Amino acid sequence: MVSGLWDRVPLWVRIRWGLAPRTLAALALVLVAAVGLAAFHFWSVRPQGVRAPETVEAVAEDPLRAGGADPVPRPVAGAPPSPPPEPVGEIVVDVSGKVHRPGVQRLPAGSRVADALRAAGGVRAGTDVTGLNRARVLMDGEQVAVGLPQAPAALGAPGGAAGAPGAPGAPGPVALLSLSAATKEQLETLPGIGPVLAQHIIDHRTENSGFRSVDELRQVNGIGDRRFADLQPLVQP
Repeated sequence: MVSGLWDRVPLWVRIRWGLAPRTLAALALVLVAAVGLAAFHFWSVRPQGVRAPETVEAVAEDPLRAGGADPVPRPVAGAPPSPPPEPVGEIVVDVSGKVHRPGVQRLPAGSRVADALRAAGGVRAGTDVTGLNRARVLMDGEQVAVGLPQAPAALGAPGGAAGAPGAPGAPGPVALLSLSAATKEQLETLPGIGPVLAQHIIDHRTENSGFRSVDELRQVNGIGDRRFADLQPLVQP
């Protein structure tokens, strides 16, 4: 067939090309292969429609229904409640009275009276601590008086000044305020005693392990004879 086509080609063309029939057949095969590759290429890169993905709704499963573990811990019936967290921080207390090292002590928050006594060197021999609750939790700024008379709850009726013992119109004997155990607020209820003088009294008893007599008030800075005369019937060591 190729030779028949070749015979139909004009003579001048055959002379111009100078190709043999086999060469022409090879060229025809190459041309057919090229056309086939081009057609395959265009077919493979043709645009194609893309389908949108289907929406999948996620359903949250109840772990209790699915048999899984409960993410929120729940108390077990009959189990004892967990203890409260330990307090964190530091407190400052004043330990006075019959201890070996009276003064201001710094203790961890949550400490008890027994811890304050140990920090102050312990209680002196022969001291009666029957009325001292050594298991009580301390508060910041508290004073622990050891072996000293307890301060009275109040010096007189609320809103009025305390009267002297035996004064006319007095409801009865007034309890004397203990200089060794009274708080700063209680000292400020005394006539002529303000925050500064109350602090001087506390500093004096801290340095001297309390008051042994009322006359020691004369040694406190700021208390003269006239003020001492006003305080003497209202206080006790």
